[in-house]
Amino acid sequence: MQILRRKLLQGSSFTQVLQGVGRCGYCSKIFIDAGQPTPASHPQLVNEGELTPGITCEEYVSRRKRLLELLPENCLAIIASAPVKMMTDVVPYTFRQDADYLYITGCQQPGGIAVLGHEFGLCMFMPESHPHDVIWQGQIAGVDTALDTFQAEKAYPMSKLKEILPGMMGRSSKLLHNVKTATPTYMDLEAFRNAASSGQVQDLSVCTDELRWVKSPAELKLLRESASIACQALLQTMLHSKTYPYESMLSAKVEYECKMRGAQRMAFNPVVGGGPNASIIHYSRNDQKVKDGDLVLMDIGCEFHGYLSDLTRTWPPCGFFSAAQWELYDLILQTNKECVELCRPGTSIQEIHNYSTEKLRHGLKELGILKGKRNFYQSYHQLNPTNIGFSKHPSTSHHYLGMDVHDCHSLGTDRPLKPGVVITIEPGVYIPSFFDGPERFRGIGIRIEDEVLITETGYEVLTGSLPKEVKHIEALLNNFCHGMNAESQNRKMRAE
Repeated sequence: MQILRRKLLQGSSFTQVLQGVGRCGYCSKIFIDAGQPTPASHPQLVNEGELTPGITCEEYVSRRKRLLELLPENCLAIIASAPVKMMTDVVPYTFRQDADYLYITGCQQPGGIAVLGHEFGLCMFMPESHPHDVIWQGQIAGVDTALDTFQAEKAYPMSKLKEILPGMMGRSSKLLHNVKTATPTYMDLEAFRNAASSGQVQDLSVCTDELRWVKSPAELKLLRESASIACQALLQTMLHSKTYPYESMLSAKVEYECKMRGAQRMAFNPVVGGGPNASIIHYSRNDQKVKDGDLVLMDIGCEFHGYLSDLTRTWPPCGFFSAAQWELYDLILQTNKECVELCRPGTSIQEIHNYSTEKLRHGLKELGILKGKRNFYQSYHQLNPTNIGFSKHPSTSHHYLGMDVHDCHSLGTDRPLKPGVVITIEPGVYIPSFFDGPERFRGIGIRIEDEVLITETGYEVLTGSLPKEVKHIEALLNNFCHGMNAESQNRKMRAE
């Protein structure tokens, strides 16, 4: 062994490497595990000064101050984190934080309750760590993290809530709480029940939705990246749809492409409707083969550090639209483009929706799909159930977008839009196979959805990089397929 060692060390370069290794130091920097990424633990995700990726500590503190300014005098706001939901008795679903709790605290973990008041600022009640839980689930944020990382003015372990929170409630004339995540942990307290019985408890979303409606520059940067990721992922999925004409495979492909580009999760289960399944607005089974010549509708979105995207494209995997498909698609496309042009400060989602509705009604009548005056509106509603005024649960086919897919739900669609607001434009038509109309249109569903940011001078289409013109889609699909065929042929010739 000694002879072998001397021979190995004869080369000077090898000797230098060994000596260098011998002198190599090791990083002794110790950081506190906050239970979520921090600049110390995840420098590739979180920059110095940020509490969560892309959002600084100062911005979180500013949000809390703005919320306190919206709260009535002597009012208390209570926001619980999202609950952990279980798939089975021992298997949890992937946790996603409640948007309001995350927006105010920056905490991405379950088990906490945040309380805001003019008297003390932000007070956080934090879950307590047990050795058994740490072994199975890892470290969690506690009181020290609430004070040092989340910059709360006060923090207590959850075990102290019953002795501290009732006093806070008793000194307040009104309580506002997050109804979506309301928990018996505080709702069963006598002070809360007394306030509720006397009509002093209200939903906090009226205030938090107002804060979240107009996005900050940092939020818009995250929204742009989320939209970019989704566009790239859906483009790759479109290119592979002829090779993999299965709804399940297209769903898997788009999720893979989103996550490989940095998305943490999908914004919702992808809608992948081939043929007549596209006429089911929130189709989610994704288990059918797409027949040759059929369209496929994909409604997808991803989440990038708390901010979501939402877009839809409809195309023929075979590479060409049929005459009937083209007629319907062109109507939806023109409606989409004209609605985008309406996006500017001062207009409203309701106005845009009304224009979309009239455009589609007129177009469907010209195509012979809607006929006569009798049952005209009922027939239109059957083809577009999202139409306001005829739906059992009134809504529009356009919505606000941000930390939730249907963001700021408590705000009306009739309020004038402002710069910094992000909305979706998504006209569509969904003709069931059993519809009493021209046979060539039956079983066709088409939607074209874009994300639009309202700017000082008009709009910016965040999803504008994804093709939607017929000529662009057909050229893209056919050129890609021809390229694949040529490459396959070249490999075959080289093998021979």
